[in-house]
Amino acid sequence: MTFDNSPKTETSFGHPAASPGHTSGGPGERPPVRRGALAVRLVITLIVLVLLGGALYGFNSFRAKAIADFFANNKPPPTPVSLAEATVQSVPKYLTAIGTLVAARQVTVAPEVAGRVMQIPFESGASVKTGDPLVQMNDSTEQADQLAQRAQARLAELNLERYRDLRRSQATPQSNVDQYQAQLDEINANMKRTQALIGQKLIKAPFDGELGIRQINVGDYVTAGATIVTLTDLKSLYVNFSLPEQAFPKLSIGQKVLLNADPLPGRDFEATISTIEPQVSADTRAVKVQATLDNRERALRPGMFANVRVVLPPQPNTLTVPETAIDYTVYGDSVFVAVTEKTPDGKEQLVVQRHPVKVGDRTQNRVEIRDGLKPGDRVIVSGQLKLSNGAAITVSDSKALTAPSSLPQN
Repeated sequence: MTFDNSPKTETSFGHPAASPGHTSGGPGERPPVRRGALAVRLVITLIVLVLLGGALYGFNSFRAKAIADFFANNKPPPTPVSLAEATVQSVPKYLTAIGTLVAARQVTVAPEVAGRVMQIPFESGASVKTGDPLVQMNDSTEQADQLAQRAQARLAELNLERYRDLRRSQATPQSNVDQYQAQLDEINANMKRTQALIGQKLIKAPFDGELGIRQINVGDYVTAGATIVTLTDLKSLYVNFSLPEQAFPKLSIGQKVLLNADPLPGRDFEATISTIEPQVSADTRAVKVQATLDNRERALRPGMFANVRVVLPPQPNTLTVPETAIDYTVYGDSVFVAVTEKTPDGKEQLVVQRHPVKVGDRTQNRVEIRDGLKPGDRVIVSGQLKLSNGAAITVSDSKALTAPSSLPQN
């Protein structure tokens, strides 16, 4: 029997260790990858990515070109607008101001003496004539004094005539005649004073006018100066207003003034300058002006505010456009002007061009244009909100916007 004495090794699990040079070829092990196959895989992946990127780029380019062609061939239709020509005309000129209406004659009726009210022969708001009685105060004491003074006056007259006869016969000195003459004069003076007191206690209307609201009642004891009622003459009114000192050379007595009030929109009233303050205010650098207004229709009332326009000589050869043509922005005033251009197919098309303008005064729904337009230019007067520079337009048959004749009232 032969024994193998060569050393043997075992793994930690008790299995014989593989001998050197032994290669395991079990079924669970992957074969080594070759370098050539890996390179082929990378090339194929790059080709696929390039194709996908090219396809995406081509799609985006096609879409952008399609959108550009759509908007290039799909122009919006022309905007309907209304046109008006810039015309040259004579423009009225005014000096504008805010005025206050005051009555030409207005008083607060008040007693001159104190007393108790006995009669009030008027109603609040009534129209009265000059001399109509308004209030009768208690004058019984003065009436009694007047009766006594009349009796004293008759006695003084008899004594005076008696002593005059005696003086003619030289039976009495002249001093006695003078004494009774002075006595009679004193009694007559006292009678006039009593008559004046009686007259003060009968309060009458000082002029024709309309009464206000009554402030007293029968039986009231009123003091001197207490308010009884107001009396206003509405047939004539004053319009008081102020203008800058630069307007002083343009003012003259008798100059025409137009005014309107908010309670009567759309209606102008005519007045005439009656007074010009000779001094310019050192505080405001303004001159005060008063105009007289005929108010026999009683349409206006004292205390109202009035929009005043002092009429100046008109300015000839002035370029104007309708007020609705002006586009007012923070960047300046401008208008859209309609011009004719040719399209690529040779047809004529109306388009708009924005022109900056310098505006002047406004009057009768038109605006003075001092720079930026020339006579005959056709400007857009309605439909500007949808316009931009170079936009196509078409003339609408509808009328342009006009200012309403009257404003709605709340």
